[in-house]
Amino acid sequence: MMKRWQFVKRLAPLMAMLALLLSACGREDLSALNPQGPVAEEQFGLMKLAITIMAFVVIVVFAICVYVIIRFRRRKGDNSIPKQVEGSHKLEIIWTVIPVILLIILGVPTVQSVFNLSKDYSNDPEAVKVIVTSHQYWWEFEYPELGIKTSQELVIPNNRVVAIEAKSADVIHSFWIPALAGKIDTNPAGNVNRMYFSAPKEGVYLGKCAELCGPSHGLMDFKVKSVDSASFERWTAAMQAPVALPSDPAIADAFEKKCLACHAVGDMGGPAFPNLTGIGSRESVAGILVNVEADDIKYKHEDTIYNNLYKWIKNPEAIKPGNEMSNQYDLTEEEIQGIAKYLSELTLDFE
Repeated sequence: MMKRWQFVKRLAPLMAMLALLLSACGREDLSALNPQGPVAEEQFGLMKLAITIMAFVVIVVFAICVYVIIRFRRRKGDNSIPKQVEGSHKLEIIWTVIPVILLIILGVPTVQSVFNLSKDYSNDPEAVKVIVTSHQYWWEFEYPELGIKTSQELVIPNNRVVAIEAKSADVIHSFWIPALAGKIDTNPAGNVNRMYFSAPKEGVYLGKCAELCGPSHGLMDFKVKSVDSASFERWTAAMQAPVALPSDPAIADAFEKKCLACHAVGDMGGPAFPNLTGIGSRESVAGILVNVEADDIKYKHEDTIYNNLYKWIKNPEAIKPGNEMSNQYDLTEEEIQGIAKYLSELTLDFE
């Protein structure tokens, strides 16, 4: 008994330090415990119900254990054998019925939520339809009804439901916006999963890939930007507007030959890789090089955007190991600087 107690005393500080360390691993903007939309709020309600029931069970069980340990402990000098009794049918019925009742209390709202959150809004004329395609290691967002393709930043109106059709271009990924909705897998081979969510509060919400998908899985971030309906209409018009090539002929030639072979800007280029239209207005480059200064989400510094674009074009492998852009082009230092400057100035004024 003494050895066990010594072991517990040594283990307790280690466990306390571990709990303190893990408590710092979370990020407020990546927490499902701060719901910002009706889907997330319903899921959070189920979470609170489950935790309440589990806490109740733990408290009752521990209270009974403590009572039994104290009430029926062996007294000093008592070496007699305790009275041997058979099981109590009354107790057996109680500890069978109570868990059944608790399961019903948890199960009924869970089943209701499962069916409620599995609604298909893909044919709803009022919903914004978005096809989400995951790639290693970036996200493509297509608005089929608007003829728009973009990447890394999903812009949505705050007064409408967003109907998601999720699929993968390579391996299994998982689409997850903790503050707005639970995750859904994106599967290869043409398999499609559907979900919906909405973001009534304007703002920027962080999304992640929640399925281990390669060496840069942890860097596969994206943003969801909820704006008012007027701003969304302006964004739609800006995305559909034509875009001019760089004014410098040499930079324009390099951009057209070495970038637009894969990427797209406006109605120019290929559809295979991220659409760069309006990249100068995005909250980040490559999903993780943040363009925002300090805590002001609406203020972006031009130098920061340029520097992030320059670093990404210069050496994408150093930013996201294993990405499909690495070693796919050969640009001079002047071309990198010129293209980074051109892209940093590709902004969309819609807010």
